[in-house]
Formats: sequence, C-alpha cells, structure tokens
Amino acid sequence: MTIAAAALPDVAGDALAGRTVLVTGAHGGFGAEAAKACARAGATVVLLGRRVPKLNRVYDVVKALGPEPALYPIDLAGADPADYADLAAKVAGELGGIHGLLHCAAEFTGLAPLEATAPEAFVRNLHVNFTAPWLLTQACLPYLRRAGDSAVVFVTDDPARVGKAYWGAYGLAKQGLAALVRQLSAETDSTPVRVSGLEPGPMRTDLRARAYADEAQLRVPAPAAYAPACVHLLSPAGLVHRGQVWAPRLSP
Repeated sequence: MTIAAAALPDVAGDALAGRTVLVTGAHGGFGAEAAKACARAGATVVLLGRRVPKLNRVYDVVKALGPEPALYPIDLAGADPADYADLAAKVAGELGGIHGLLHCAAEFTGLAPLEATAPEAFVRNLHVNFTAPWLLTQACLPYLRRAGDSAVVFVTDDPARVGKAYWGAYGLAKQGLAALVRQLSAETDSTPVRVSGLEPGPMRTDLRARAYADEAQLRVPAPAAYAPACVHLLSPAGLVHRGQVWAPRLSP
C-alpha cells in the first residue's frame, strides 16, 4: 500500500460546489469538522449517524456554512445491505445524485487483549469499522459512477500504531481499509470513481482519548486541522492520491 505524505494544500472555496457528499459518523469529532469543511466548499452534505440529537446540532452549524444539508439517521452496526440500498437510492433521487462518500464513522471502546475481548464486541467493531463501510460503498457505487467525477474516501489510521498489541478489531479493521483502498481503486480505475484513503495525524477526539487517557489535550491538534484534507480528496484535485492512503502533514 502506498502511503503518500505531503503538506496539506490550500482548498478552493468552491471546490465541492454542486456536489452531494455523504459523511458517515457526522456527529463525531472528525466527522463533524469534515462535514463543516465540505459545506464551506459548497457541497450539499448528507449527515449520517446514529445519534439524532448530536446530528441535529451538527445540522444547525452546517446549514449556516453552505447549502442546506440533509439528515439520515442510521446505525451502521444494525443496518443491512437493503438499508444501504434504500439510503443510496433515496439520496440520489432526492438530491440529484451522489458525488462523494466520506467514511468517518469509527467504533473503538479502548485498548484490550484480543483474548479478553467478548466475541460480540469483536464482531461489532470489525463490522462498524470495516464491513459496514464497504457495504455502504457498494450500494453507492452505481450512483457514484453516474457522476462525471466522484470520490470515495476511507479514513484510516497509522498501521504502525494500530497494528500493535491491544488495538483489537479496530486496529485490524483499519489495516483492512488500507488494503480495500488499493483493491477497490484497481477495480474502478477506468471509471469516474476515485478511491483513496486519508490517514490524519493525531487529533483531539474522544476516540484518541480512550487510548491515551493521560495525554495532555493541547499536545495534538483539533480535528478541524485535518478537515481540509477531506475536501481535497473529495474534489477533482484529489486525483493525485487515487489508490493511495494520504497522510497529510500540517504546516508548522
């Protein structure tokens, strides 16, 4: 898997104008910031997540930044392929297509030995972090192909870190997503669909706090620092990272 490291480029204010972008985990720390960045860039953002009150709060903020967004409550852990097919058809039908799919949703309850992980917890983590993103992508691909230019972006994690002991199904799933980027990109390289991965650096999120409880908060940047990278990959400029996992570097 190619890991591309480059400085975070400037993003044009209209980079996603006229595009409909689905963001999973839109009420999470990174997902919410990514949704805001997409709205500022002109996208109609579809906010996907399972916690409706939190989605509503993100909706209010996103609405003030760009085109009116849409809410689509869904629990990735409980949804099945038919649910994803309905989601894709409804979004494409009501909003005129699907131009981008950004996978920010993640499930991580904390560091623990694999042997001590309950089977149901292992399966849930693997599903939410790997199987569900693929099933949603599969349902959206026919609509993404109809767009003149479209993108699927999987948010990954540092394999050197999450491949170590105690990262459990989350670590395995994130390593799997990096492989999925390579395989799916090879299968769609003759279509308008660009597939890439985004490996942001350490961010102040609840997920990171579960692994680094004693870390001083200001040691790592807020998730907003990496949100422009999502816009870059979802826009035509993201072509340079097709089939790659991009690990952007922040300016000092």
